[in-house]
Amino acid sequence: MPLLKEYIHPSWSALLEAEFQSQYFVSLEEFVQQEFQSQIIHPSKTKIFEAFRLTHFSNLKVVILGQDPYHGVNQANGLSFSIDANQKLPPSLRNIFKELSDDLKIPLASSGDLSSWAKSGVLLINSVFTVREGQAASHKNMGWEIFTDNIIGKISDYSENVVFILWGKFAQGKKKLIDSEKHLILE
Repeated sequence: MPLLKEYIHPSWSALLEAEFQSQYFVSLEEFVQQEFQSQIIHPSKTKIFEAFRLTHFSNLKVVILGQDPYHGVNQANGLSFSIDANQKLPPSLRNIFKELSDDLKIPLASSGDLSSWAKSGVLLINSVFTVREGQAASHKNMGWEIFTDNIIGKISDYSENVVFILWGKFAQGKKKLIDSEKHLILE
């Protein structure tokens, strides 16, 4: 069973189709399929491309980039930094909420579900879209980074006035993929 790309909103189809047909992605898909057969992988297959289902390209306003999905039970939901509403807030998300409260006086959130952000035009993606349970960065260097870099480049090329939020050294390394004349980059 291939990765469930049909869950992607049609507004992304033209941008993503060439990626899905490329050799690196075919190899990545084979790797992920094997991992699902022998390991517990997060997020579930139906949630891998959740960011591209909830955030429509035509409504894209902000890109927030994480490293890889949460690797604990019932944590990863396909949106970087997000968890389902009934889960305990992980430290990274608690820090984000604290900064929002400190900087913008937004009340601290009790739920870590960021799907409302995604539906409002915030693309919450990780550089790596899947991970083995309990093993952070276990799918690093398997091809997801190529996919993510290409997506960032295409967003930069085919849209305007998007805010790219690059938290941390890892995300800041993606700055070179973004046209700073067309987009705002926050580090």
